[in-house]
Amino acid sequence: MLENIFGIHPTILLELVTIPLFTGVIGYITNWTGILMLFKPIAFHGVRLPGLRAVFPFLPKRIQVLPLLSYDGRIGWQGIVPSRADKMASIAVDKGLAKLGSVADFYRELEPDKLAEHLTSIADAQIRDIVEEILRREHPQFWYNLPTQVREMVHARVKQQLPEILLELTNELGANIDQLIDVKQMVIRYFQARPHLLNTLFQVLGAKELRFMQNFGFYFGAPMGVVLVGVLHLTGWSSLVVLPIGGVIIGWVVNYVGLNMIFAPAYPKWWCPWRQGLLIKRQDEITAGYAELVSSQVMTVANIGDELLNGPRSDRTMQMLEDTLRPAADRALGAARPAVKFMLGSREYDSLQSTLTTEAMGIAPIAFADPEFNVRQGKQINDYIAKQMSALSPNDFVDMLRAAIKQDEWLLFLHGGVLGLFAGYAHILIFGTGVATTWL
Repeated sequence: MLENIFGIHPTILLELVTIPLFTGVIGYITNWTGILMLFKPIAFHGVRLPGLRAVFPFLPKRIQVLPLLSYDGRIGWQGIVPSRADKMASIAVDKGLAKLGSVADFYRELEPDKLAEHLTSIADAQIRDIVEEILRREHPQFWYNLPTQVREMVHARVKQQLPEILLELTNELGANIDQLIDVKQMVIRYFQARPHLLNTLFQVLGAKELRFMQNFGFYFGAPMGVVLVGVLHLTGWSSLVVLPIGGVIIGWVVNYVGLNMIFAPAYPKWWCPWRQGLLIKRQDEITAGYAELVSSQVMTVANIGDELLNGPRSDRTMQMLEDTLRPAADRALGAARPAVKFMLGSREYDSLQSTLTTEAMGIAPIAFADPEFNVRQGKQINDYIAKQMSALSPNDFVDMLRAAIKQDEWLLFLHGGVLGLFAGYAHILIFGTGVATTWL
């Protein structure tokens, strides 16, 4: 009856319906699960494999770094992006932030004079109590014996000197910022501790393209199923060969083409059906999203401050702070310095200087961590990154975004091929291997 209605053999008609449906669905599932593989799960999940822990150290490095294995002897999976947080962050710096400017450029955008004003406003509210507390604790008799006018004179001079001292301090930070901060290591450590933010970086920037990849699996897979039906009947080959091998090819190609549609070509080409890489067409939109994410999450006043004060090179920062603030005690005492030094003795006076410097340095973390100031100055960084990124060539723009996942793209292609293989055998299992020998 079906043959009479459509003029097509029922077996062929069944194949024309089921095979494209299978290849379309498997194409969709391939890309959907491939995207999940990129980002999920955040932490490694797996089962312990006997003997793996002992063997793991002897495996080739390229095997060790696969997100399939864990050094503790488990086999399972961790999202590609979070599993490579250190390398992803390194590439993001090399291909992205490094092209936007040095850490000195970012520091200048924070406006050191505004930072000095902010430090002054924080210090102004605390410095009097700091001076009082130290002198009462370290030299109570001396402090109480000083006339009230002299004590007030010391406080007044400290307050008067603060803006100049802190402006000098922020200028010194700017002049030496490249020696005080290793921005690459800073970003790597930041993302290692927060791999979910690295996921967000890619998922926010490429949300539309990731959604396209997912749907493209069906749009490409279904027509390729019709091609497989044609191969079956034009060659006479067994479906035991055509469907599994065809599934592997379709699963591999659907990921390859879909990914390349997103990133290539960098410049519009007349011969290309989509003209230009889909991601590049949204460069302006992505620029704004990238700038907002980096300025609000990574290159912030708080993060730069934390790196300065607690990072691997913090000892240099502390030495610089001490070298800048230590003479401030002398300047604050002014004409009274010789008398104070004589009354306390050189050793006690030096000790007092060190204590004042140490306590004063405690103001910096408070100032750097202030949320309101971070938001205010973050706008400067946001505008700077957006401006710099808008000047990136399409090739540099693609390199910056694609480099982070390029080394692992083969895993997505392999994943697609394996699912295609299973889909081919699944179709055979459900519908059998019979193939009509005629189209009519």
